[in-house]
Amino acid sequence: MPQEYRLILKHADEPGYTPDIDCYMRNGGYETLKKALSFQTKDLPDGKKQTPQEQIRQEVTTSGLRGRGGAGFSCGLKWSLVDRKSGKPIYMICNADESEPGTFKDRQIIHKDPHQLIEGMIVACFGNDVHLAYIYIRGEMPEGARILNRALAEARAKNFLGKNILGKGYDLEIHIHRGAGAYICGEETGLIESLEGKRAYPRIKPPYFPAILGLYMCPTIVNNVETLAAVKHIVQMGGAEYAKLGTPNNTGTRIVSVSGHVKKPGYFEVEVGKATLGELIFDEKFGGGLRDGRKLKAIIPGGSSAKVFKAGEKFKVKRKGPDGQLTPVEVDLLDLPYDFDSLQQAGSMSGSGAIIVMDDSTDIVAALANLSEFYAHESCGQCTPCREGSLWMSKALHRLTNGHGRKQDADYLIRIAQGIQGRTICAFGEACSWPVLSFINKFKDEFEARGARDEAKHSSSAGAGPSGEMRIAASPQH
Repeated sequence: MPQEYRLILKHADEPGYTPDIDCYMRNGGYETLKKALSFQTKDLPDGKKQTPQEQIRQEVTTSGLRGRGGAGFSCGLKWSLVDRKSGKPIYMICNADESEPGTFKDRQIIHKDPHQLIEGMIVACFGNDVHLAYIYIRGEMPEGARILNRALAEARAKNFLGKNILGKGYDLEIHIHRGAGAYICGEETGLIESLEGKRAYPRIKPPYFPAILGLYMCPTIVNNVETLAAVKHIVQMGGAEYAKLGTPNNTGTRIVSVSGHVKKPGYFEVEVGKATLGELIFDEKFGGGLRDGRKLKAIIPGGSSAKVFKAGEKFKVKRKGPDGQLTPVEVDLLDLPYDFDSLQQAGSMSGSGAIIVMDDSTDIVAALANLSEFYAHESCGQCTPCREGSLWMSKALHRLTNGHGRKQDADYLIRIAQGIQGRTICAFGEACSWPVLSFINKFKDEFEARGARDEAKHSSSAGAGPSGEMRIAASPQH
């Protein structure tokens, strides 16, 4: 049976462990930074030389680390795309705008072990020739911002930050920037716009890839909190050793948030792909199973924007056979390994690592209405399909949950969602449309039954046909 493998959260919940720098250093803190700053230029077999910064970037590439913020993009590849020839300064931003509903992993690092994040960030900055960096933290995390500011002050006092760090000739400053509670600021280019003091409208890519035209139109790296904390361990243990954790193409550990209708909601750090969805929900070491007397109905596997799974589903996923060839294998929902690739092959994603569990007491229509109301509120409004469509979907679902639904609302919602996905500047279009598409595709009978019941009720009370109030409510222009 899988066990927790606490690498990043090793000390986080230990009795007596505190977020101050003295406690961190008693437990080996900042030793990795000292190691990184002591790297020497290496002679390669081909006669070329490899700088200390290139060695750090190579270790991260070798580790196979993938971003822990949502997209699962290769961290080493992202760093390799940075424009290092423009002559412009390179910036780094830590995305601590943890705003995906169901996600509560990054704040554990920030609140309980902030110096681990800061050390990982300094090492990452050194490896990328960065001299000015920012931590963009969610507005609703004021205590997290205070903790990080104290930690940065402690790091400066010990000469881990500032001018001539540890006498090695490297300068770096890190600043905290608090957001104002906008979901869209989790999108990297929206975050950059906000950091520049502007409305958080995401930028068009191309040409505005942050690695080339990011903060102040300079090359910029944006990494998640957990991703940067992992960099510290990669440099400490070596990329090849880190790659032994987890599974091929899904290396390292992952902090998973489990919430909803489970007995033991919480956060758990596991090797990527070594635990299945079923184990994370039902095993006593993790979610502890459903509430007594209840049955599983649905799972959102990667935060609220991930496509929902219906209990009992089976999927065709590719697995390597004894001959090394990939062959399709049928896998039950609860036997899906919790990794990037398996969940993608099953039609969803691991996203921000947030598993939301719904048992048979869940009103699926109400659950989707709740999600859609959130996304309608959080749309930045820049793109017409998203600005208008997210609100239309929310209004239609509001009707369905307030006794004014129609049987055809299910198809109406699908048409709207299909008109949004793939037609917006950023991925918010998919974030608001995928829940609608997947919920209705998996549970269409419940949506149609709710609408038919409302139609029947209004038909019997009004004589025939839907009421005028229903016709107005159904019209998109209203």
